[in-house]
Amino acid sequence: MSGYLVNDTRKVTTHRFIEMKQKGEKISMLTSYDYTTARIVDGAGIDGILVGDSASNVMAGNTTTIPITVDQMIYHARSVVRGAKRALVVCDMPFGSYQVDCVDGVRNAIRIMKESGCDALKLEGGVEIIDTIRRILDAGIPVMGHLGLTPQSINKFGTYSVRAKDEAEAAKLRTDAVALAEAGCFAIVLEKVPASLARDVSNSVAVPTIGIGAGGGTDGQILVVDDMLGKTQGFSPRFLRRYADLNTIMTSAIGRYVEDVKNCDFPNEQESY
Repeated sequence: MSGYLVNDTRKVTTHRFIEMKQKGEKISMLTSYDYTTARIVDGAGIDGILVGDSASNVMAGNTTTIPITVDQMIYHARSVVRGAKRALVVCDMPFGSYQVDCVDGVRNAIRIMKESGCDALKLEGGVEIIDTIRRILDAGIPVMGHLGLTPQSINKFGTYSVRAKDEAEAAKLRTDAVALAEAGCFAIVLEKVPASLARDVSNSVAVPTIGIGAGGGTDGQILVVDDMLGKTQGFSPRFLRRYADLNTIMTSAIGRYVEDVKNCDFPNEQESY
């Protein structure tokens, strides 16, 4: 476990997430979808890695998260688990894997846990899926909730704009958050909701909230790793801070490689056997 950028190299657990909230320590999370990225993210000291169904967009080029399958999520999660030794690894249950009924949801949840080796699962939705969440928890599987903008429901919303700006939707979100916490979820993602609402919800539940576009009043933050590293282009929501410009760096490096190959400069004698 050497080489970590943090002194505490103990395995992060769902219990430690709750402890961090109790201590007032912010929780850091990023997505990862492959072994190489997960090793780097884990070694940098991240607390949690989400194997997001955003792999549908980032890895497969789909316009929504809806097409990705259980098999594909297991593939990505298994790869990430191999690379992450410290971080808590949470895997999204994809669209269609838990919305049909409780039995179907539990069956898919067990399969994802068994075949990927991840630490927990994340499901989108509130009271509408609370029975399924309880059944998955009863099976011994930790669950992270997800409220606000829920990308799997994009066809219902019709837009990726901020959610819960009106009082009726805000009230439902508050009710959903309490229900998820009381059911036993160890954490709740709040995506693209007003900062004041996210702060109120965070103060009203005992479990940590992880924000993305939800202001600084949540107990932690998460971003898509390819977005914050600047690999993706044309996606610049207000909440996204780019910590690097890998698109430019990679394009330049690959361009130099192409030039060296064309000019017969690569490989040289020292690079040959």
